[in-house]
Amino acid sequence: MAKKRLHIKTYGCQMNVYDSARMADVLAPLGYEATDVPDDADLVILNTCHIREKAAEKVYSEVGRLRLLKEEKARTGGRMLVAVGGCVAQAQGEEMMRRAPTIDLVFGPQAYQDLPDLLGRATRELMETGRSHVVAVDLAVDEKFDRLPEMAAAQGYSAFLTIQEGCDKFCSFCVVPYTRGAEYSRPVPDIIAEARRMVDQGTVEITLLGQNVNAWHGDDGTGAAAGLGELMRRLAEIDGLERIRYTTSHPRDVDADLIAAHRDVPKIMPFLHLPVQSGSDRILKAMNRRHNAARYHEIIASLRDARPDLALSSDFIVGYPGETDADFEATMDLVRQVGFASAYSFKYSPRPGTPAADLDEQVPEDVKSLRLAALQEELLRQQEAFNTATVGQILPVLLERDGRHPGQLVGRSPFMQAVSVDAGSAAGHLKGTIRNVEIAAVLSNSLRGRLVEPVNLVAAQ
Repeated sequence: MAKKRLHIKTYGCQMNVYDSARMADVLAPLGYEATDVPDDADLVILNTCHIREKAAEKVYSEVGRLRLLKEEKARTGGRMLVAVGGCVAQAQGEEMMRRAPTIDLVFGPQAYQDLPDLLGRATRELMETGRSHVVAVDLAVDEKFDRLPEMAAAQGYSAFLTIQEGCDKFCSFCVVPYTRGAEYSRPVPDIIAEARRMVDQGTVEITLLGQNVNAWHGDDGTGAAAGLGELMRRLAEIDGLERIRYTTSHPRDVDADLIAAHRDVPKIMPFLHLPVQSGSDRILKAMNRRHNAARYHEIIASLRDARPDLALSSDFIVGYPGETDADFEATMDLVRQVGFASAYSFKYSPRPGTPAADLDEQVPEDVKSLRLAALQEELLRQQEAFNTATVGQILPVLLERDGRHPGQLVGRSPFMQAVSVDAGSAAGHLKGTIRNVEIAAVLSNSLRGRLVEPVNLVAAQ
């Protein structure tokens, strides 16, 4: 079979990273091999994300650049197919085809298992009419994972594993229910089997993914439903899997068993991303978040009782329609009271089709900017304080990749901090292992540490 070149550009979340790897697996039997650049690719896929502002415009700009490459390839007798997948594709579908004729195929995140058939249709249309117009935006996910092949290539020492897709929460600002569909949980046996294959290929750390990952409630293999805490207990039994993480969680789905798992399972890392979005009960209700600030504080207190060294990350939206100075100050109060090791914060921006986009009382842009700056200043102060507090501590670090300098390795602490160490001539042997590292200094975006002697492999604590 003739080899063909495949270039996938991935936007946005970790789930898209996982999806892009699975797209490559689906296309491998057709002879496609990955290339890092689109210049001479036979197929270019843009795997898009709809969460960030102006996401669609960025995709169209990229399509414009690809049009020139596609035309150049045609002049030399070749052919480049351009496909757009992911959440922007799901949201815009036919509109993308009308706006950008360069695109040959548009497919949503629940359709990439059908890529061989979809590409076949696109190719036939091109040969017969000179123009392809294939759109696949089905949101049914039930059979998606059953039809995906086994992972063809190693995913790295730290890898993603999707266990849940979709969302039933319908937060008023969010497009996910409309682009990923209803919540779906993969069954336990399938997850365990995929995790074992990943570990057999060298993976040491797995991050479980889902739009609402802690809403996962998969069949345990007997017809009964299990929760995320039980799933992680099962995963922890896999020899060679040393670290387990999960993202992204919703406060509503944090239950007692999940909290207990943080206490009882050392392989679960002491770092949790738990978006709160606002500290104002009035705004949380308007957002349809289904929790209030007091409940968020209760959850954090229970988690810290179970795992005292737990570090927290969160998401914040400032300037939601109708947000007053008092509402924003409630968010600042929550941030000061909880304390975060890291966080993501954004100005509210309307997403077409979501309830919040049509609300009155849109907050002026300059007010949103001032509030975001104040919030980020406090979050950065907390992050710097957390990182500084680790100086002098000995942390187990998963060494994942080469650093900028010869003999340097870069890895992650249990708290998701990037840590660089000088491993010297042993760097090649230490990559992919978890090593004790004494943190020596805080850099602008990472920590610097030194390997502790004797350098023995340790399990993450």
